[in-house]
Amino acid sequence: MAHHLNWQKSSYSEEASSCVYLASTLSGEVLLRESDTPDVILATTPVRLRPFLARIKTGTFSAR
Repeated sequence: MAHHLNWQKSSYSEEASSCVYLASTLSGEVLLRESDTPDVILATTPVRLRPFLARIKTGTFSAR
């Protein structure tokens, strides 16, 4: 039986803009996708995602 993913829109996404969605799997993975390309899904773990989100929130993340 396939697990239904409960995608949740990021609270930082504005109504009329591109949105980031998150879902979790039964195995504990965190999945991310963007509304413009919903078929492209990134998978990570909560441990790896936490510092990434913290740096975005504090403004210390820089894509190089």
